[in-house]
Amino acid sequence: MSDSGLVGVVLVSHSNDVASSTAELARGLAGRDPVAPVAAAGGDADGGFGTSSEAIIEATRKVDQGAGVVVLADLGSAVLTVKALLADGDELPDQVVLADAPFVEGAVAAVVTASTGASLDAVATAAKEAYEYRKA
Repeated sequence: MSDSGLVGVVLVSHSNDVASSTAELARGLAGRDPVAPVAAAGGDADGGFGTSSEAIIEATRKVDQGAGVVVLADLGSAVLTVKALLADGDELPDQVVLADAPFVEGAVAAVVTASTGASLDAVATAAKEAYEYRKA
């Protein structure tokens, strides 16, 4: 484990319910103590469907323990909002990466892996590898 703490995970969805429920599921399936910090950034600033830069910034700051933050996003504009924040570079903590991963499976893989004390790269890789999970 990093001397700086565990890698954090932020889940960005167009729906607060989807982001929050996915965070709850991932924490529950991690089965470890401590569980890596996870934050949901779902919905727009008015509580409707959409994305909020402010919510994403707040969530990344909340889970940042100094070891980095992996962000997963559900759909197009959520991805674009995260990419814009990463390109700006001023408002997010250091070492924030956007994982190209399926939202639910990637979130579970990221939180489980982060909870073991794995590195930022290992957590992002675990999330990405969730594309390989076959259901049939």
